[in-house]
Amino acid sequence: MKKKRIVVILVFCLAVAGIGAFLWHKINTKKGLGGVQEQLRQNRNDMREKRQNSDDKEIRTIEEGQDNGEIMEEEESQDVSVQPDKQTGINKKLLQTAGKTLQKRILEPEGYQRINCKKGSFGEFLRNYPLKKHGSPVLLYDKEEKGNQNAHAAVFKLPIEKEDLQQCADSIMRMYAEYFWETGQKERIRFHFVDGFLAEYTKWRDGYRIQVGSNSSNWVKSASYNDSYNNYKKFMRVVFAYAGTLSMEEESKKISLEKLKIGDIFIKGASPGHVVMVVDLCKNEEGKKAFLLAQGYMPAQEFQLLKNPLHEEDLWYYEEEIGDTFQTPEYSFEKESLRRLSY
Repeated sequence: MKKKRIVVILVFCLAVAGIGAFLWHKINTKKGLGGVQEQLRQNRNDMREKRQNSDDKEIRTIEEGQDNGEIMEEEESQDVSVQPDKQTGINKKLLQTAGKTLQKRILEPEGYQRINCKKGSFGEFLRNYPLKKHGSPVLLYDKEEKGNQNAHAAVFKLPIEKEDLQQCADSIMRMYAEYFWETGQKERIRFHFVDGFLAEYTKWRDGYRIQVGSNSSNWVKSASYNDSYNNYKKFMRVVFAYAGTLSMEEESKKISLEKLKIGDIFIKGASPGHVVMVVDLCKNEEGKKAFLLAQGYMPAQEFQLLKNPLHEEDLWYYEEEIGDTFQTPEYSFEKESLRRLSY
């Protein structure tokens, strides 16, 4: 009986030990699986974070690339706007190379606006006067190119005769005469010779011709009435031969820079002298003026729009830059040389 109790107790202990071992294994197995699952979850989270970081980085790279591209495009755009024109050296912001007139070709500087010109005025005539193709050279009266091709920004299609006559003052007289001809004001086509003689186209048209003497000139009736453009050109060739800066200075009066308008001139009356004409004008909000100058020159050559030697990339002349003297590409003028013609 005693042995039987011992066997029962032993079997019970073995059963308890087996159950305990089974429970311990199950618990540990569950823990192990949980650890593996936890590790897998952590790995997935790590992968997800890395992917997100990678995506964020890629997005930032793309955005930065886009920003850089936009910046580069903007910089390139800005660079283009301030680049000088290859043919003239003028800032492209001041040029419309396809423009066929002064107003269409040359733009105002930033902060400035062209002044208003009355319909039919000389200022409107100049602004709408045709220009030669952008980049055209200045030609002499014999169709040869002028030696200095760096002084001009554009060339006017102003007719020029075949003789060496239409020089600086002559070109300005020709421009005024063309305006009077086109607007039907032929009685205003009249210019003084150096000797003081007044040459009038209307008398020439009526058949009178000019007899030039050693001290004076006078009219002689020797032809019939002729109001053709060819006859007008013959008259102007005579004017070019006997008028110049000396007579032009006498036909003008001094003005101040504050009164400057289109058609005014800077002139040095001499033999030879020189003269340039204001062909356009603009103002800023403060009332400060900027203007364009044009000239003919020696030998006789095409009428040309001048650059400003102070800043060749900007052809406008600014009021505040005009001191006691100021420089154009081929001549130096005094401030006091500003005058208004009485045509």
